[in-house]
Order: sequence, then structure tokens, then C-alpha cells
Amino acid sequence: MAARTSPTERQKRLGAEVRRIRTAAGVTGEYAAGLLGVDRGKISNIELGARPISPERLRTLACNCDCDDEAYINALMELAQPAERGWWERYRGSLPAGLLDIAELEHHAVRLRSVHLIHMPGLLQSSDHAQAVFRAAMPPLPEHEIALRLAHRLERQRVLEGENPIEYVGILHEAALRMQFGGRKVARAQLEYLLAMSERANVSLSVIPFEAGSFPGAGQTVIYMEGPVPKLDTVQIDSAHGPEFLYQEAQLSKYRAQLDWMEERALSHQESHDFIQDIASHL
Repeated sequence: MAARTSPTERQKRLGAEVRRIRTAAGVTGEYAAGLLGVDRGKISNIELGARPISPERLRTLACNCDCDDEAYINALMELAQPAERGWWERYRGSLPAGLLDIAELEHHAVRLRSVHLIHMPGLLQSSDHAQAVFRAAMPPLPEHEIALRLAHRLERQRVLEGENPIEYVGILHEAALRMQFGGRKVARAQLEYLLAMSERANVSLSVIPFEAGSFPGAGQTVIYMEGPVPKLDTVQIDSAHGPEFLYQEAQLSKYRAQLDWMEERALSHQESHDFIQDIASHL
């Protein structure tokens, strides 16, 4: 099979895990190539996510690299299965690849945690609020791209719905609640939408008020996507040039600690509900 021209973030992750298994055992690329019956170049492409690896070959490599974490191996084998075409693929070639990667990773996550300091969570944005956010982009987006991004965002939100909705734990800073994207009317409707979504059994929202003082982190949006095993968790952070994805253990540990810290110091769920309701009532 030919190498992929542009692997997805999920494909890159599988390749990175293959490399982690190999290097942790001190196994060379040449040895791995001989073991799997492929040339050395294909091993490099597999580890870059540019070429697939079969579940069977992945288990062979793990076994010969003394990787005995069965849950981890099984999760990687599932990751190596040929993927069905997801709904986000309809946007490939029309929207930045990073937006599609976010949707795919959310779709496969077993639990989501996030902290938002300025913006509302994408999964909890009303249509009018999302449009206002997209219209604030620099440089300005053309109307057809705003429409595409809005449609994509609304489809992303389906992970919170249906028969098996994902569990979502969101932390919002008071600053995000007081931003008036689209004006007072849109802002109030957005807060009312937040309150309605927080009534769902799978959605938990808590607020950090201004008076809580300082908090850890650089102030950016953080989305923590839990995988089938902790080793396959992923952190997504926003940046001026698009989403960034992190999954080194030190990075995962850092952001887990940051989210834990903020959850502990946030208002209770009922206090948060009342807090949001009070802000909405004054708009």
C-alpha cells in the first residue's frame, strides 16, 4: 500500500506508539523491518503515520519488544484496524486538517475534560455564538468558510447526544462567561444554552470565579481526550496557527494535574449553575 500523503493526527499517534515500543526495547529499525518482513523505509513510514501497520504485525512487534501491557497492546491493535470513513471526512479539502483531527479524536475518546478561560467550549456553543466567534477571525473568513465551520462545529456536538454520549467535564472561567460575542442578546442565549446542556447526565460544568485568583497554565484552552488506556490520552491546546496535539507522558501528567487543580478549586455544580444563571439574568 502506498504511503499516505498527509496522515491524520490519529494515524501519526499510532506511528509514534510503534516507535515508542521499538525504542524502549532498544530495537533498531533494521531489526524491526526484518522481523515484520518489510524494508527499512517502510518502518520509518509506519512510525511517521504515513503507512499503516496491520494489527497482527503490531502484536508481533510488541511481543518481540517485550511489551507485556496487554490492555495497551489491544488498544493499539484497535487503533490499527482500517478506519471507517467518519463524517468529518466530508470536510477534507475544505477545512484545515486540524479541525478534522479534533473531531476524529473526540469521536474515539472515552471521556473529555476541558478548561476554557476566554472562549466557550466548542461542543457547547450555540449556533449564533459560534458564528460570532468565526466572524472575529483574523484575517476575516469568507462567508462560505464560516458556513462550513459552523456546520462542522454543530456536527461535532453530536458526541454529546444519542444512545451512548461521551462523558464531558468542562471547567469555565468567569471571563469566558462574561465575553459578549455577538452582543448581549446572543451572549444571554449562549449562557441559557450552557445551562440547558449542563442538565444532561453526561455533561458536568463548573465555574472558576475571578475571586478565585491565580491558576496554573498559560491561559490557553485545554481539551484532554481520554483514550481506552491512559497511555493513549491526548491533549489538544489552541494556538494562533491552529490546534496542537500533545501526548508525551510528561505533557499528559502536567495537564492532568492542571485540570485536577482547577476542578478542586471550582465552584460546585449547583453553585456554578446559579453563578451562570445570575450572569445571564443581568444581560
